[in-house]
Amino acid sequence: MTEPQQDSLANLRARINQFVAEREWDQFHTPKNLAMAMIVEAAEVVEHFQWDTPQESAALSDERKIEIGHELADTFVYLLRIAEVCGIDLIAAANAKIDLNAKKYPVEKARGSNAKYTAYQE
Repeated sequence: MTEPQQDSLANLRARINQFVAEREWDQFHTPKNLAMAMIVEAAEVVEHFQWDTPQESAALSDERKIEIGHELADTFVYLLRIAEVCGIDLIAAANAKIDLNAKKYPVEKARGSNAKYTAYQE
């Protein structure tokens, strides 16, 4: 029995890059094209919830989880490709954005509120 491959963002990026290279798709993977493809896939995620009540959207059958998971995976792969093509360290960018949001949404003002940060401006 073989040891399972360790899941990591680096391993996934390498697998996607190999998949793209083997098919010579780099020529099509411009930031514009990838961003457009990602939005199309994100819309397909939304389509799964379009007419659900909030309760229905939170109570997913195993079959729906698989279907939605496929669309989320498509969206995620395109997001990773955009970062790759643009030379953006997605982990560093996400950490920087969380730091920025922590300043924009201080706990003492934002807890339990869905107001935009501009509502906290004095």
